[in-house]
Amino acid sequence: MTTLAEHDRLWIRRYHPRPDAAARLVCLPHAGGSATFYHPVSAGLPESVDVLAVQYPGRQDRRGEPCAASIQELADAVTSVLLPWTDRPLVLFGHSMGATLGFEVARRLEHDHGVVPRALVASARRAPSCPREESVHLRDDDGLVEEMRQLSGTDSAILDDEELIRMALPAIRADYRVAETYVYEPGPDLRCPIVGLVGDNDPKVTVEEARAWSRHTATSFDFHVFQGGHFYLTSHQKEVLDLLARQAVRS
Repeated sequence: MTTLAEHDRLWIRRYHPRPDAAARLVCLPHAGGSATFYHPVSAGLPESVDVLAVQYPGRQDRRGEPCAASIQELADAVTSVLLPWTDRPLVLFGHSMGATLGFEVARRLEHDHGVVPRALVASARRAPSCPREESVHLRDDDGLVEEMRQLSGTDSAILDDEELIRMALPAIRADYRVAETYVYEPGPDLRCPIVGLVGDNDPKVTVEEARAWSRHTATSFDFHVFQGGHFYLTSHQKEVLDLLARQAVRS
């Protein structure tokens, strides 16, 4: 039988535990991504920030578990797991699908539990109120791999390793499905600030679609455009880390 603590450890990875940190940064991966994507973020932030990287079911050491069927299901689970960590201020940082998930988690924290995050940092994702018709999850395996290759967010050695990529494809397809079938339900604006980040040459989101995150907060909105594509943050690591640190430690 899995205990509550063991269940939480399945979801939350702390690569550099900082028990005395003043704030926590919660990192939510992109479609097909895993907690390990945020290891450099954990390593690069100051001692004042405790980094919690979320591991979704269906990948790596959770490969035997079923993937979430919707963003809403995933948000319910992540919110529940995060509640014991809300003794410190939280900043939610989501990249691509993780940004949409972060929005839904922030909604639940605020409206159901009275916990207002210090900020939601939404990276490389159009605002919830800017839907697109997308069907990458319906492509065959080769088409799905080609999509990932074009976005340049996965190591080419993995994409070229047929055995590895075939093992990963079910989770990747499931993530694309929940991201592409997500339907925004209008509701109260978030009470936390939102920070939008986007690459100026991202095929998955335009600058204006990213700027539209401003519609979803009742407080402040900050916006940053970087040179690059969907994974602009890998070549702008220092700037992104500095921004995240500022959001976490601000009063």
